[in-house]
Amino acid sequence: MYCTILRMNIFKNIVYLLLKNKERKLETKLIKDLRNSASTKTSKTVLGENVTMTFSAETEKNKELVLKSVTELVNETKAKPELLIEFIKAHKTRVIKLPKADKILALIKEEEGLICEKQGFEALFINLLIDGKISFKSNPIIILNEVGTDAYIVLHQFYKWFSLFQGLPGFDVKSQKLFKKYLNAPDNINFNKLSLEEMTGLKEAIARDQEATSFTLDFAKLIEGSKKVLEKIENEGGANI
Repeated sequence: MYCTILRMNIFKNIVYLLLKNKERKLETKLIKDLRNSASTKTSKTVLGENVTMTFSAETEKNKELVLKSVTELVNETKAKPELLIEFIKAHKTRVIKLPKADKILALIKEEEGLICEKQGFEALFINLLIDGKISFKSNPIIILNEVGTDAYIVLHQFYKWFSLFQGLPGFDVKSQKLFKKYLNAPDNINFNKLSLEEMTGLKEAIARDQEATSFTLDFAKLIEGSKKVLEKIENEGGANI
């Protein structure tokens, strides 16, 4: 049993590390493409830089607030998924559990967790799936597997949801659509055809996902470290620690 749990924990860490590494590469490529493309849009870049600098300062403050708030909430709830979900529900975001949600959401290239605001066919798909109604606009919602959802996945999605709740950029329809496209096929995006606003939005969307992943990784390492300390106390006693 212990070996099984150990293998699962190692697997989780590998998955999160791979995701974090992938996002780092995506962000590095995006910054390079942003710089190259912006150099051909002089007038728009001058205007955009002033707006972006102000926006970035406000974003940095909100990022700190999100990190501090989520850390406190996770500690208070002991990272119990059901308590985090109840907190989300209390703030008027729906949380739905569906059988094989991950396979259903794959039809629109989504994964279980936070589904941001959608428009068009994707919104229609979500609305028909959840409420059986016809509408081409959907609100943010969290969709999870009915069984088998990992606690770290809930934590990762909670962080993203809280970032959205606090108004951090990168969650608007256009930015998320670019993010999904960039994540699945980064080479298929022609940056010369993107506006500075679109590229900045994409960069913010990547940053939000990366922040959630980093927090989850740090928390997982902390928990695993605490477990090892407790095991050492139980097996050897606290005097030698």
